[in-house]
Amino acid sequence: MEYDTVLTFWFENTPSSQWFKQDAALDKQIRETFYDTWQAACRGELYPWRESSRGRLAEIIVLDQFSRNLHRESAAAYAQDSMALVLSQEILRQPDWRALNVTEKAFSLMPWTHSESSRIHEQALKLFETLNEPAFSDSERKHKAIIDRFGRYPHRNEALGRESTEAELAFLRDNKGRF
Repeated sequence: MEYDTVLTFWFENTPSSQWFKQDAALDKQIRETFYDTWQAACRGELYPWRESSRGRLAEIIVLDQFSRNLHRESAAAYAQDSMALVLSQEILRQPDWRALNVTEKAFSLMPWTHSESSRIHEQALKLFETLNEPAFSDSERKHKAIIDRFGRYPHRNEALGRESTEAELAFLRDNKGRF
């Protein structure tokens, strides 16, 4: 599969309203179309895609976004976060990164948002603010606030086998912790 197939699917064929929603039909479509590509990405086999920022963006989407669609409510949904973050950190050094549009840049930065590191979130907020797109920087602020408060995302605790604190449980009951 070529990386353009991933980018076309995500940015042209998938409505933005579905990007961050739980949607069984979208999850099924990603599983049927991209599961083998996701496995190849997990094994590091898509390294030829990294020759351009668009290819690297596609690999980031596969590892960061598709992992969540393929493995909802399980530890596997987050298993590729570190690899996606490294790819995202490296994409910033690519000269053609600046040629990506704002939405593509935001998705290239999304692994920073998914990190459970407060240090990463400090930098993430700066990066998202450079995009001059309030929706993306506001979203990062909300993610950062959770990490600043709890040092992790409480909504991942069950899937990752972590015990939740009373404060985390109260937070989750208020429905303020779901992304």
